[in-house]
Amino acid sequence: MRALLAAAASALLLAMSAAAHAADEPLKVCLDEDLPPLSARHRGKPDAGFDVALAQAIAERLGRPLKIQWFESKLDEDSSPALEANALLSDGRCSLVGGYALTTDSLKAPGVTTAKLPGFDGATREDRRRRIPIGVLAPSQPYIYSPMTVVLGPKAKDKIKERKITDIGDLAGLRLTIESGTLGDAILMTFDKGKLIDDITHLVPGRSDLFGELERGQFDATLLDLRRFDAYRAEHPDTRITASGYYYPIGANRGYVALETDKGLLESVNKVLADLQAKGTIAELGKAAGLTWLPPREPIILGDVWLKILNR
Repeated sequence: MRALLAAAASALLLAMSAAAHAADEPLKVCLDEDLPPLSARHRGKPDAGFDVALAQAIAERLGRPLKIQWFESKLDEDSSPALEANALLSDGRCSLVGGYALTTDSLKAPGVTTAKLPGFDGATREDRRRRIPIGVLAPSQPYIYSPMTVVLGPKAKDKIKERKITDIGDLAGLRLTIESGTLGDAILMTFDKGKLIDDITHLVPGRSDLFGELERGQFDATLLDLRRFDAYRAEHPDTRITASGYYYPIGANRGYVALETDKGLLESVNKVLADLQAKGTIAELGKAAGLTWLPPREPIILGDVWLKILNR
């Protein structure tokens, strides 16, 4: 009997020690360094953004210190956000990737067994060459909804007068501009069998000044990610570009993603997210970050967005 009690006591002490050690370990979260107002890192300035504040709140609830692993996601034809996130997680750079768009494509099992790491803070030359054996991603519950929105240039009000933008079709007759190859481009170009094509001027992403063209009144409207407009307004509080209040009905929720093997962490994070959501804390964090926060909505995981667009 004494031997059994001693063994039980020893097991309890080991469990308590393991739990204490886990509590001391940082909650490592990977965040995009240039995705304001969700997350932003500027040298010489404090880390900023909604996802930074939310990660801090979750770490505090879990009783763990927070460690952010900043990474750089390049938007080009060779990059894959899903594979980059998977590589970061599989290499142990973090346990969670925040601000992740929850779509069927971004969560499907990868068709390859290895992936390259994106650029990340502290990366070495060797890190840039390595290929990481990857796993399968699993999502948390969502914490924000990210839609596309129409924004209007200063001359648009004279043309639409009291009419509100309630559908893409209401843009007919306006001088539209869009960046080539974007989701907004696909939406505008395919609307009603090309009804808006003659009104659209294309700009080259990364080389043209979309907001500047709108600001100067060269164009009347565009369609873009609401997050991006929030970021522009924060940097240009005197802007004459205005929100239309219209959100395209196909959008994606954002949440955390982890490796499928880390389900215990996801369960703990989901409990915290549910509590923060119920108390209105997440909405408050979004507002404080200058973000137009919208609650998650169905479908939780967006299906084939291109098919949905074409079917509309």
